Amino acid sequence: MPAPGTALHDAPPPLSGGMLALGTIALSLATFMNVLDTSIANVSIPAIAGDLAVSPDQGTWVITSFAVANAISLPLTGWLTQRFGQVRLFLASVLLFVTASFLCGLATSLPELIVFRVIQGAVAGPMIPLSQALLLSSYPKERSGSALAMWSITTLVAPVVGPLLGGWITDNISWPWIFYINIPVGLAAAAVTWLIYRSRETPTTKVPVDVVGLGLLILWVGSLQVMLDKGKDLDWFGSTFIAALAIVATIGFAAFLVWELTDRHPIVDLRLFGRRNFWTSTLSIALGYATFFGNVVLLPLWLQQFMGYTATMSGFILAPVGILAILMMPAVGRNLHRVDPRIFSTASFAIFALVLVMRSHFTTGADIRTLMIPTIIQGASVALFFVPLVALSLSGLHPSRIPAASGLFNFARIVAGSFGTSITTTVWDHRASFHHAQLASGISPYDLASQHAFTAMQGAGMSAAQAGAAINRMIDEQAYMLSANDIFHASALICVALIAVVWLARPVKSTRAAPVIAVE
Repeated sequence: MPAPGTALHDAPPPLSGGMLALGTIALSLATFMNVLDTSIANVSIPAIAGDLAVSPDQGTWVITSFAVANAISLPLTGWLTQRFGQVRLFLASVLLFVTASFLCGLATSLPELIVFRVIQGAVAGPMIPLSQALLLSSYPKERSGSALAMWSITTLVAPVVGPLLGGWITDNISWPWIFYINIPVGLAAAAVTWLIYRSRETPTTKVPVDVVGLGLLILWVGSLQVMLDKGKDLDWFGSTFIAALAIVATIGFAAFLVWELTDRHPIVDLRLFGRRNFWTSTLSIALGYATFFGNVVLLPLWLQQFMGYTATMSGFILAPVGILAILMMPAVGRNLHRVDPRIFSTASFAIFALVLVMRSHFTTGADIRTLMIPTIIQGASVALFFVPLVALSLSGLHPSRIPAASGLFNFARIVAGSFGTSITTTVWDHRASFHHAQLASGISPYDLASQHAFTAMQGAGMSAAQAGAAINRMIDEQAYMLSANDIFHASALICVALIAVVWLARPVKSTRAAPVIAVE
C-alpha cells in the first residue's frame, strides 16, 4: 500500500534512440558531479586551510559541513518530490548545486566557505535518488538492470577520481577550481535534462509540511554526523562535547521514529521498512558499504603513513578496482532480470571476503604487485554489489515511491560510510597500541637481539636516543600493519555474515519483468 500522501500515477513511456542516450549521459553526469564533491575536497584541506589562515583541523569542517547537510536532505527526497515533482526538483537541485559551487570557489574566509558547503550539501541530497528514478523511467522494464548498472558506474568511479583530480587541481591550478569545475558539468546536465524530461513531469500534491519531523531529523542526523566526524580527534567519549552529541542523537532519533510512524503526513516514509526486500537490502548495503568504505580509507592511510607511499601512488594502488567493475557492470545489468539478485549479492560478498583475507596477510615487505592483485579482484565484488541490492530495495514499488525509497537507501549508505570510517580508524589506532605494547615488551637490555640491533645502529653513527627512536618506528610499522590485518580479517567475517542477511529477502517472482517493478 502507498504511504499516506503518495500520489500514484502511471509511469511515462520509456525513451529510445538518441534521446535515451542523451538522457542517460545527462543524469550520469549530474550523479558523477555530486559524488565527486564528497571526496574531491579531502586532499585539498591543507591548501584551503593555509589560504584561509586556519588550522587543518578547522579546515576539516569543509568536509563535515557538506556531509551533515547532505545526510539530512537525502531522506527528504520523497516528500519534496510529492510537493514539486521529480523533474522540477532534480533541475532545481542541479542548478542550486552549481550556484553553491560557484560561491564556494569565491569564499574568502572559512565561515563563508562552510555556509556555502552547507547549502551545497543540502541541495545535493535529492540529486542522486532522482537521477536514479528518472533513469529507471527512461528505460523499458526489461532493461532496468542496465539502467541501474549505468547509474552505479558513476557512483563507483567518482570516489576514486575525486582525490586524484582534487590533488592535481590544487597542485597545478588552485583549490577554488575543485568547485568551479562543477559549473560547466552541471549546466550541461541541467540543459539536456530539461530538453528531454520537461514533458515527463510527475504529478504533485500539497502535502502539509511536517515541521516537527524535519526539526527532529536535523537534530539527530546533524548531531550524529558531527559526532562521527569529530569523535576520533576529540577522544570520543572522553570528550564532554562528543558525549553530549551522542545523547542528543539518541534521544532525537527515538523521538523522530515515534513521530514519523504516527504522523499522518510524515516527512520521511519510514513505512518502507515494513517491506522485507527494502529493509534487508538497506541493511545489507549499509553494513557492506561501512565495511567497504572503512577499508577504502584504511588502505591508503597505512600505505602513506607506514609504507612510504605518496598520495598519488596510493591512488594508483586503489584505482584498478574500477577495471573489472566497469567491464562487468553492463553484463550484470543485462542479466539482472534473469538471475536472482540475491545470487549476485552472495557472489559479491564472497569475493570481497576473499579480497579481505588476502589483505589480512599483508606484510611491511609487500610489493606493488602484492598490493594491487586484491584491488583488481575487488572490482568484481563492486560490480556485483551495488546494482543487485538497489534492485532488491526497489522491488515491488510503484514508480511514485522510488524517490523516497532511493533517498532512504542512499541515506543509510552514506551514514553507514561515516560509521565505517570512524570505527575503522579508531579500532586501527587502538589495536596498534595493543600490538605495540606486545612487540615492545620483548625489547630490553637483556635481550640478545635487542642488544645486537642497538649496537649495529650505534656503530652506524646513531646516538642511543636515535637508535631507540629508529627501533620504536620499526615497532610502530609492525604494530599498525598487524592492526590493519586484524581489521581486514574481521571485515571478511562481516561480509560472510551479510550473505545470510541477503537471503532473508524474498525472491523476485517475475523472471521477465525487471526486479524494480516486480510485485512481492
